[in-house]
Amino acid sequence: MILPGTGRGTGEAGGGGVRQVRRPEVSLARKLRRTMTLPEVMLWRHLRGSPDGVRFRRQHPIGCYVADFFCTKARLIVEVDGAVHSIEAHMSRDTARDRYLSDNGYRVIRIGAVEILRDAGAVAASIVSLAAAPLHHSPAASGPPPRAGEE
Repeated sequence: MILPGTGRGTGEAGGGGVRQVRRPEVSLARKLRRTMTLPEVMLWRHLRGSPDGVRFRRQHPIGCYVADFFCTKARLIVEVDGAVHSIEAHMSRDTARDRYLSDNGYRVIRIGAVEILRDAGAVAASIVSLAAAPLHHSPAASGPPPRAGEE
């Protein structure tokens, strides 16, 4: 007799149950993390570990896409573009992707792989400074600014 949750009755512990189904983007992101390009690896070495308190994720699924690097706090997506992105078919896909992401509140920057190969540290520093400086300043905690003459 096989008891629920005891495996197949062969002495295995745990087991049984339904196999977990993942979104295809999550599976793709995991695969891309294992097969990063050289420029991506070089950039990741500088971005990992929260430089200046700014955290980045690599190969992070967003909607139906996977971002090369993503900073949640700044809603900043960094895409590393190799030579293949200069092909017309890729350019139109990149444009549609960037439009989708910006329409959903993300900032997207594209950096050429050649720039990263030239000086990964400088590229990472500029990305971190961009992520650390918000585009929109939040209003003061005390509320809206005073009306004219009420200062």
